Amino acid sequence: MSYLTLENIRKVYDGKVAVEGLSLSVPKGVIFGIIGPNGAGKTTTIRMVMNITIPDSGRIMIDGQERPKDFKNSVGYLPEERGLYKKMTVMEIIRYMAALKDFPTKEAEKEGWEWLKTMDLFEYGHHKVEELSKGMQQKLQFITTVLHKPDLIILDELFSGLDPLNIELIKNQLLKLKAQGKTILFSTHVMEQAEKLCDHVCMISKGTKVLDGRMADVKASHGKNSIELVVNGDAGFVSSLPGVAKVVESSNHLELQLDEGADSNAILKQLADRVPVRRYAFVEPSLYTIFIDKAKIAPSELTADAGEGSDA
Repeated sequence: MSYLTLENIRKVYDGKVAVEGLSLSVPKGVIFGIIGPNGAGKTTTIRMVMNITIPDSGRIMIDGQERPKDFKNSVGYLPEERGLYKKMTVMEIIRYMAALKDFPTKEAEKEGWEWLKTMDLFEYGHHKVEELSKGMQQKLQFITTVLHKPDLIILDELFSGLDPLNIELIKNQLLKLKAQGKTILFSTHVMEQAEKLCDHVCMISKGTKVLDGRMADVKASHGKNSIELVVNGDAGFVSSLPGVAKVVESSNHLELQLDEGADSNAILKQLADRVPVRRYAFVEPSLYTIFIDKAKIAPSELTADAGEGSDA
């Protein structure tokens, strides 16, 4: 059953279409990814869900009804543009943000200290926000987003600026929240993050949906004619091999998309004749590869750090 439903929503700014006819059905208790390059319309979509921006047309339903009166108390929202009061202490911020959600102060303090312990911030509870590093502030803002136990959690470019250890820490908390039945809407233009975390994905390019479905179904529908390749040496010649339709490079490996009927053994032999092959394995196409193919964009549009650029 759909917990969050978007029906044909549209938004235009100064004659430019930011989102065009977008429909989504987000099931309860999943992590749902809205993915796409900077400027695709992800943030505009999230702002319409939050009622910060009003759609020009279409409607948004929460749990089968128009946005309920207590919506602000049942949703946790972490925007892409972070913001905390620098002169307040960490615990003052927690109490203040909880009060905005009508969450009892005593319970907020109790839950707050537990969350600070979980997020490795316990010793900073009485420190001013300005004394925290950027990453610490981001973890604090995550705490204030989920502290009041919302049913719907909306996260816009959550991992921007976080180091790998803190990314993993927050990912583990998101999985725990999902296990508790929370519905999590998560936007990113970093495909690897979405692939590891999301149950469902919707791909947006230039304000228009290009793909929507369960992660497993999305990958299965794009066949299994992809090969993960890791070599020692220069593999720039790979794209010219017979049977190789496309090559997508990432930091430490290549993904080859083969033509229908291509002889994979012959391709491997030609590779091994020219360069040492460390890995050659059939894999499902990566989300990165699927998006580039579906959205018809350059790979460079997806390689910037999640904190760079802006999203219409």
